[in-house]
Amino acid sequence: MSSNTDKELDIHIKVRDQDGIVHTLICPTDMGLTLKDICKVYELLMEAVCGGMAMCATCHCYILNDIELPEKGDIEEALLSELFTSNSTSRLACQIQITKALDGLSIEIASN
Repeated sequence: MSSNTDKELDIHIKVRDQDGIVHTLICPTDMGLTLKDICKVYELLMEAVCGGMAMCATCHCYILNDIELPEKGDIEEALLSELFTSNSTSRLACQIQITKALDGLSIEIASN
């Protein structure tokens, strides 16, 4: 019988911060974390004032590559529509669960 090692559960996500520095984050897929959670763990500058409740849009980010993400919910769509800086690649990091499908994702944290 074989068991999964931690490395088999990890994915890599690239995050460009507000200073233009690109960070490669190693993200576990078995802990129920969101993209916002991972950014906070790595101490990247992302406000996330509401703590991930999809109430403030301060975890706004831009998706930089063509990775299939879950559809935006109505609340996420509404919050993003109120931002002057949102565009077609905008997402709320608190609404994106870390899964194996996100391996290779590249994002930019939006300036607030």
